[in-house]
Amino acid sequence: MNTIKLYLHSMRMLLKSQLQYPASFIMQTLAQLVMEGGEFMAVILIVDRFDKLNQWMPGDLFFFFGIMSVTFYLTECFGRGVTGAFPGMVRTGQLDTLLIRPRGVLTQVLCSAIDPRRISCIAVGTAALVIGCQRSAVQWSLLKVLLLGESILCGTFLILGLFMIEAVFCIYSVKSVELVNALTYGGRSACEYPIDIFPRPLRFVFTVIAPFALVMHVPAAYILGKPLFGWPVWAAITTPAAGLVTFAVMYAVFCRAMRHYRSTGS
Repeated sequence: MNTIKLYLHSMRMLLKSQLQYPASFIMQTLAQLVMEGGEFMAVILIVDRFDKLNQWMPGDLFFFFGIMSVTFYLTECFGRGVTGAFPGMVRTGQLDTLLIRPRGVLTQVLCSAIDPRRISCIAVGTAALVIGCQRSAVQWSLLKVLLLGESILCGTFLILGLFMIEAVFCIYSVKSVELVNALTYGGRSACEYPIDIFPRPLRFVFTVIAPFALVMHVPAAYILGKPLFGWPVWAAITTPAAGLVTFAVMYAVFCRAMRHYRSTGS
């Protein structure tokens, strides 16, 4: 509980500091809105051009786009320490100061940065979810609401775990490895659409290696009334746990890598 209180307190302080320059904050937030709005327009153009993709109707595509956008940008907003700050800490030697404090390194890294500009991207994703629900005529039940919450929560852990791959590489190589972005940002762009429209190699990558399909697509398909791969409801309930497993594995790898950390100095 103390760790959670520390994290929330850090987020409040960081948010206040970001809002000290409101004009800059508003302009950067609008820039993020335009960028994410451009991706949303791409989905709208696809919907306008094609009546459906495989079994998926236009409303379904909006729903998949929305759940991915909300999940990804929630992680980027509140996990910015791992996604953006950690490589700089390693290069400048700032990570050394975290090792002598009575808190875990990952906790301190998460408390070091926030990116509230992503709120505009989350808003676009939420709008896409609402449009998708309306156009697909989703019949909501308590189970489906819980499934949506479970998918988003486990999805944030999955994405945070994937971002930790870059953090592990930084410990050994000092510089960040751009190849990791193929799984993170590449996964976001690809998995804004249903996984079964892609060729087999991509389905394998985003089901087994970076399991976006298990964490988000399987429960989303059940919510839409079109179970992915014909899997039963218990699959939609259990597969999001792949996100927690990914995070747990990467956390163990991160802790092991920290034991081999050698200061770069400053």
